[in-house]
Amino acid sequence: MTATTEPVLEVGGLVKHYPLTRGIVFRKQIGAVKAVDGVDFTLCRGETLGIVGESGCGKSTVAKMLCNLERPTAGSIRFKGEDITRLSGRALKAVRRNIQMVFQDPYTSLNPRMTVGDIIGEPYEIHPEAAPKGDRRRRVRELLDVVGLNPEHINRYPHQFSGGQRQRIGIARGLALRPEVIVADEPVSALDVSVQAQVINLMDRLQSEFDLSYLFIAHDLSIVRHISDRVGVMYLGRIVETGTDTEIYDHPTHPYTQALLSAVPVPDPEAREDRERIILSGDVPSPTDIPSGCRFRTRCWKAQERCTLEVPALAVPAVFRQAPGPAAHDSACHFAETRPVTGPAPGPGVPPEEEGQT
Repeated sequence: MTATTEPVLEVGGLVKHYPLTRGIVFRKQIGAVKAVDGVDFTLCRGETLGIVGESGCGKSTVAKMLCNLERPTAGSIRFKGEDITRLSGRALKAVRRNIQMVFQDPYTSLNPRMTVGDIIGEPYEIHPEAAPKGDRRRRVRELLDVVGLNPEHINRYPHQFSGGQRQRIGIARGLALRPEVIVADEPVSALDVSVQAQVINLMDRLQSEFDLSYLFIAHDLSIVRHISDRVGVMYLGRIVETGTDTEIYDHPTHPYTQALLSAVPVPDPEAREDRERIILSGDVPSPTDIPSGCRFRTRCWKAQERCTLEVPALAVPAVFRQAPGPAAHDSACHFAETRPVTGPAPGPGVPPEEEGQT
């Protein structure tokens, strides 16, 4: 689907710190877990923004704050120009209709004691204005059909479906209120590869059909490239590089992005032999004790004294500003440069006619 330049979500300076306390009667804060520490991005109408990064970098925390499941410590989340972090009560409830979430685990995100019809129809109980009471059963059947499930299975329970089918149920629930934004938090990571392809193709089709904007979080770089228009790379609570899929995958300029791409399996033996594998030294720093300056410097082979003293801005590096091209995209590195990296194989899409109900 072709995205427009109209922003539907604008995130600025987003921060989420979880306090660390000591004591039982007299509790004292002794520190904080800096799960998200200053994230900025824009999601346009009809666009898919992919977010990638190691486990623990803050991707899921960002997703929860967008859906107001977590309250940010600081920063703003603007939906169509309105800061939703300041909303509560009816105003917040109205915004939540337009920002829905598809969770990572397709089983634990569904109530095992509720039928599929009740699960998908529950949003209508919370937002009764979205559908007349006598019309809800019909709408649930339509949603089941839209996501490729048999409407006759409306009275079945989640355990009677496969993993891929359960994720389709989660997607149907997310579509019930006709939202404008879907936040997909690793929606295919718990599925088999062939089923991943079916679910990704389904989401791609639904984006055009329902005029959706996606924030798509995943570990699999191949999947992110297949579905995303733009990609943001997160490290230790911040986005360190962002650009179109071509810019990020074919012309990465941040050392962390280059290391991630070098770890992607390549099916071509000749290409695998020719590429250089980047092995990062050390462990990921604790989010309770983030390094000064550039937070990636403790593992970076380019680190110099400037990296210790100065926090790099997420902007087009000076070396690329005078020469427009795919390398001229935002990168938070003092010494950004392109490096040949064999990108991931094409995404796992399958032709729509081969989509099953697995």
